[in-house]
Amino acid sequence: MITIKVLVMDGVSEEGLIPLRQNPQIEVVIGSKMTEDELAGVISDYEGLIVRSATKVTAKILENATRLIIVGRAGVGVDNIDLEAATRKGVLVVNAPEGNTIAATEHSIAMMLAMARSIPQAAGKMREGVWEKKGFMGVELRGKVLGVIGLGRIGSAVTSRAQALEMTVLAYDPFITEEKAQSMAVELVSLEEVFKRADFITVHMPKTKETYHLLNKEAFDQMKQGVRIINCARGGIVDEAALYQAMVEGKVAGAALDVFETEPTTDSPLITLPNFIATPHLGASTEEAQLNVAVDVSEEIVAALTGKVVKNTVNIPSISPQILAAVRPYLTLSEKLGRFITFLIAGRAKKVEVICSGDFSKEEVSHIVTASLKGLLDPILQETVNYVNAAHLAKNRGIQILQSVDDADEGYSNLITIKVITDKGENTISGTLFGNNDPRIVDVDGYRIDVVPTNSMFYVPHQDKPRVIGAVCTILGTHDINIATMSVGRKEVGGTAIMLMSVDGEVPAETLQGIAGVAGVNDVKLITL
Repeated sequence: MITIKVLVMDGVSEEGLIPLRQNPQIEVVIGSKMTEDELAGVISDYEGLIVRSATKVTAKILENATRLIIVGRAGVGVDNIDLEAATRKGVLVVNAPEGNTIAATEHSIAMMLAMARSIPQAAGKMREGVWEKKGFMGVELRGKVLGVIGLGRIGSAVTSRAQALEMTVLAYDPFITEEKAQSMAVELVSLEEVFKRADFITVHMPKTKETYHLLNKEAFDQMKQGVRIINCARGGIVDEAALYQAMVEGKVAGAALDVFETEPTTDSPLITLPNFIATPHLGASTEEAQLNVAVDVSEEIVAALTGKVVKNTVNIPSISPQILAAVRPYLTLSEKLGRFITFLIAGRAKKVEVICSGDFSKEEVSHIVTASLKGLLDPILQETVNYVNAAHLAKNRGIQILQSVDDADEGYSNLITIKVITDKGENTISGTLFGNNDPRIVDVDGYRIDVVPTNSMFYVPHQDKPRVIGAVCTILGTHDINIATMSVGRKEVGGTAIMLMSVDGEVPAETLQGIAGVAGVNDVKLITL
């Protein structure tokens, strides 16, 4: 007897739905394209929903999903799913993080080869009836230096294939240890060193506020004359206007993009350049990849709807309802603490220690550690980091993970501390919950503070002297940025202090520049949680 219904949208591979169709308790319903209101009107009939990228799973849809248990994304990115609304509703969100790895890897290599030998341009001339050889002198990959920005699943796979082509690989990834890089025969260097030495540069990082326009005018200015750029990761990591200018000026000899800041796009000025090649976001567009991601997400849906372990949850860990109810507020806090400390650390992470003070069970602590690692790694890695794979990803990068319960009385009934040790030093952050669910950051690198973690925060180390805090606040006011909360901590009078504040709304770049220019300010970071 059928008791469970799963709605499948966006033309997900029919062959990939076999795991669902083989379960006699599950009815698969293939949906046609719907508006938000139309989907919100029918979603209450379903326990499961599968989408690709076309369908947007909004807060309104989730609010109407009275029976929904799980949403599956047949692919990697979950930008089209409101994760916060799903979590509030208690709906699991899963993806298929590994199904398109080979497709994306091979597309990156194909783009590099096609660019090096001007294959699309030469083929175009042939179609025009023109036999032209002199205009398409290429370069060999053998002996060239490839700079890989991001050594996740795809970056690592690109690396091994480039090495098979006899390229030398430099890599930038702040969450790979030297030992791990050596085992891959990769030289781990700074981002500036990649820019300085690489003949080819390929990007394999997520798009975040920190990586947005990572390859900008300043980056291109640091690169070798005649460098070639490949981006099959996320649109927006490459500043397209700056790339266009660098190509016109001859600094960049060629570029190959599969992704753009605005998609779809057919009118980018880059397309007019003879040394530019582009594809319409085809990185995962192979028959095998589409089948793989459909199978992976279908298996996750079946597991969730039949009470089994779900591997690739991106919002809520697959744990018992009793433990989840007790630990959920701490998971949110821990993830924010982990994300915060990412902005503070310098160098390469070698060890992460999570210390829990209070009445925590061993199982609760293990999930808090996982949430901390998820927050720490998620802004850095191109692949999706979730509650199942976070520890594995950290260990795979050579990072040692420690967890402990501390009975020391710090003045709080519960306290979570994350300590990250790198090759350049150590950073710590502590947070607590007041009442049932009132999160606070109470310590940063030994400075006692009291701030509610919010989406946008300023971290300003400064000299402990008059007219610094006031000048910073004046700049924020001048830019119409409202301060929600603020706390200042110091260790000694006249030494270094930190200012941590939560602000409302977007923060323009000139605001950061203005604060950095205040006499007495040592640094300024915009931290997005």
